[in-house]
Amino acid sequence: LQFVESGGGAVQPGGSLRLSCAASGFSTELWAIAWFRQAPGKEREVVSCITREGGAMRYIDSVKGRFFITRDNAKNTAYLQMNSLKPEDTAVYYCAARPNYSGSDFRYEYDYWGQGTQVTVSS
Repeated sequence: LQFVESGGGAVQPGGSLRLSCAASGFSTELWAIAWFRQAPGKEREVVSCITREGGAMRYIDSVKGRFFITRDNAKNTAYLQMNSLKPEDTAVYYCAARPNYSGSDFRYEYDYWGQGTQVTVSS
């Protein structure tokens, strides 16, 4: 059972990236999914989460209106579309899943994690 993330990279401020998180070994339809990030020297923080069926999403204030989380349960995949990227968005981004209807802000409540993908925003 694992997640495989992709889509990270280096972009200039104002650019966009789309992260993908593909699950293997289990069906994501029974799991809430979240994206976390961890910048150097900082704690891992939740960025966004989405309910099991994809009907409701939450975002931290700093990414509202710029980041958008979606999921495709038929493909066992979740996405994070990141627009208008800023240098402060630079971090390793992780997807995570918990066996509940909705997400949580607490990392210890998630059972499965991806390996992380680096996002670097710099001019």
